[in-house]
Amino acid sequence: MLVSHSAGLAAEAVALARGIAGQDVPLAAAGGTADGGLGTSVDVVEAAVRSVDRGRGVLLIPDIGSSVLTARLVAEEHRAVVADVPFLEGAIAAAVTAGAGSSLTDVLAAAEEARTYRKF
Repeated sequence: MLVSHSAGLAAEAVALARGIAGQDVPLAAAGGTADGGLGTSVDVVEAAVRSVDRGRGVLLIPDIGSSVLTARLVAEEHRAVVADVPFLEGAIAAAVTAGAGSSLTDVLAAAEEARTYRKF
């Protein structure tokens, strides 16, 4: 689940991850404020967590700043883990791993491994 200051950024990153990992992977975008502005919202993030939670836990991948704080706050109230990973690369690695039916621990590990990916 992606937590961003921008609804558009979160939605497009989810679309890319779904395109690579498959349409059946439980992904959600929690971007922006409830009124459509830039920022983060506990209510928006909580609703997204509920939409993807299949009882095995949820991985939250925030972009920057207050999205990290919001994700951590929501994680405390739900069976969720916040990942300190690159936003897009971590999301794709997590989605592919989750799509293979892996555990939350393995999904987190895949997302964390994305930090070491090199383009060259």
